[in-house]
Amino acid sequence: MDTMADRWVGKPLERYEDNQLIQGEGKYLDDINLEGQLYLRVVRSTSARATIRSIDVSLASTMSGVVAVYTAKDFAGTYIPPRPMAAPGINLREVMMPLMAENAVNFVGEPVAIVIAESRAQAEDAAELVDIDYEPLTPVISTSASLEGKELLHEGTESNVLMSWEKKTDDFDSVIAAADRIVESHFELPRLVAAPMEPRGCIISYDKDADTVLMWVSSQDPHRPRAQLSQMFGIPPEKIRTLVPEVGGAFGSKGGSPQEYLLAYASSRKLGRPVKWVEDRSENFTSSYQGRGISANVRLALDGDGKFLAIEASLLADLGAYLFPSTPIAPFTASSLLTGAYRIPSAKVTLTGVATNKVPTGPYRGAGRPEACYFIERIVEMAAREMGIDPLELRMKNLLLPEEFPYLTALGHTYDSGDYAPALLRAKELIESKSGEKAGDGAVSATGIAMSVEPAGSGFWESGSVEILSNGTVVATSGTSAHGQGHKTSFAQILADELGVEIESILIKQGDSDYGPGIGTFGSRSMLLGGEALVIACNEVKARAAEWAASRFEAAVEDLVWENGRVHVQGSPVPSMTIFEIAQDMEKSEDHLKLESKTRSNIPGASFPFGAYGAEVDIDLDTGLVSLRRIVAVDDAGTIINPLLAEGQIIGGAMQGVASALFEEMVYDEDGMPVSASFMDYLVPSATEASYESETEFRSTPTPYTKLGAKGVGESGTVGALAAVANAVNAGLGRLGYLGHLDPPYSPLKIWNALKKISR
Repeated sequence: MDTMADRWVGKPLERYEDNQLIQGEGKYLDDINLEGQLYLRVVRSTSARATIRSIDVSLASTMSGVVAVYTAKDFAGTYIPPRPMAAPGINLREVMMPLMAENAVNFVGEPVAIVIAESRAQAEDAAELVDIDYEPLTPVISTSASLEGKELLHEGTESNVLMSWEKKTDDFDSVIAAADRIVESHFELPRLVAAPMEPRGCIISYDKDADTVLMWVSSQDPHRPRAQLSQMFGIPPEKIRTLVPEVGGAFGSKGGSPQEYLLAYASSRKLGRPVKWVEDRSENFTSSYQGRGISANVRLALDGDGKFLAIEASLLADLGAYLFPSTPIAPFTASSLLTGAYRIPSAKVTLTGVATNKVPTGPYRGAGRPEACYFIERIVEMAAREMGIDPLELRMKNLLLPEEFPYLTALGHTYDSGDYAPALLRAKELIESKSGEKAGDGAVSATGIAMSVEPAGSGFWESGSVEILSNGTVVATSGTSAHGQGHKTSFAQILADELGVEIESILIKQGDSDYGPGIGTFGSRSMLLGGEALVIACNEVKARAAEWAASRFEAAVEDLVWENGRVHVQGSPVPSMTIFEIAQDMEKSEDHLKLESKTRSNIPGASFPFGAYGAEVDIDLDTGLVSLRRIVAVDDAGTIINPLLAEGQIIGGAMQGVASALFEEMVYDEDGMPVSASFMDYLVPSATEASYESETEFRSTPTPYTKLGAKGVGESGTVGALAAVANAVNAGLGRLGYLGHLDPPYSPLKIWNALKKISR
């Protein structure tokens, strides 16, 4: 047993890693340059759908500094397109994303050619001179048109359906037939752009003599880019080293290897020199995969007392022109989470994903969770209104109870632990504590609440290692890789407690595939799995250290105790040794032993953090402007390692949820041209729009899957805030007499048009 007078876990420490970044000492991808590197520029399609008549690269090839100009035929037969990932039961038509278009293009921004030059400016200038002759075809922009199938996007297909899934409980038909009330509505969420502060980029160098690859990538982890490069080009993984420097945001958009990274590798292999690619903001809008873009017809069946009996939903997802490896993840997650935090014993859910002439979709912060929360929380709110029941009362009547966990949902998820009602009641209390204040002349104020529950821990394992150095340093590595979350600080807090050492003695290393296997940072998995792996590694190190100390003390291992970082015989504080003294002793031994452990965590399934959110808005009746007054968040993510950093995750995540509710929408015109393809038109909120009041609280229902008990909090704010704001806006409109439902984003024009339909 290890006893500590004071513990680091639970303390709101500021991030150690910030000092380096604030002082400008952090290195991002574009700060790194390799000797002899070339620069890659992508020539992208300007048409949403067309056949390629010809590609003339002759003029571009003669430009100063140009080393090569490549098209699809230059890489034909050299790679295998990456297959999309899918859960069991999902039907996929494997229309995979090619490295470059060869005979036809299917979205604005699709790579058609690449220029390799001695400088970035030279590559950009030459790219302007690649002459591509297109024969336009009729684009398919809406999901309804795609589903209708008059225009088929890909040869050899009978429809534009790329993905389908269905889940139905055996008793669904009889349950829904016996319902006293069925509430139904149609919901839509638009496409969103992740828009990280730092766009994507890579430097890739192929060493012909050693037959090895060095990849510098702006990525969420080193493991997935390495795995995809290995799979596509048949390279043994041990021949690839992937390094991730500082990363300026990702929000899900930097997982795996996009075409540009793969093209950089293929070019480096041909030319024998390193190749660097860094996208500009325009490319990020048109070629980086986008999130959301999904609609749902939802029916909720209730008995006369408001008890939920069944849910039925038909979801239609806009997948874009092709399937990236991660494209199926978000639509499936949205479909499988539609019972939310509620006891809904019967369900029928169908998912259809169709191709359109747009950039493919992929995981964006929440990756299906915000969509599911929005659909279920809006239909619950509408059910309360139709049945004349207070929305809080209806939720309380149907929330899962603590004694019901672990709980198997009708859609196949097993919720590990939870205590939902206290979080909901507290969020309601917080949002009502200041509500009712005068909204101002010509405005109406309204509040909304929402429950959120989400899976965390994708992959169900993560690696970690701990080595105790004789110089008084603990070196730890993790298969996860931070890009703003503060993992180095949080992991150090865990290690300091487990080993009984000063937190300043701990060095966290990450972002290098040579550190060992791993999966990475996404899906709120880092503390749940990465933190637990370090706990396991610490326990193994302490067990080895205790065995060594027992031999020195001539005592049985079971008689030893750890206390404040020292091990001694129980009841006798002398003699004792610190873990560093043991490491030094082992190193001086005849075999020069190391005190270290390399291990991994494992859990049986996803863990499910949850939360309750509240929002208060003002709606200006003359302009339709929605102003957010407050967001409250009561989250339960099990053991909170660092409340300050967890709060930062909630505030940032909620801001993105608010943005999707009020501002953001990727718009395409009828010809498939991106209309909101810059920050002039795509409204990412600034500090002015973030001036609303934010209040966060945490509760703790640890997961039983790990010793640490942490669940994950990185996406919770994005999940709950969207639904809470949507409920508040629709409640305000309902108070004015608007009887319909309104989907986000709640732009002034959309609200103003809704207000015009109300007799006032």
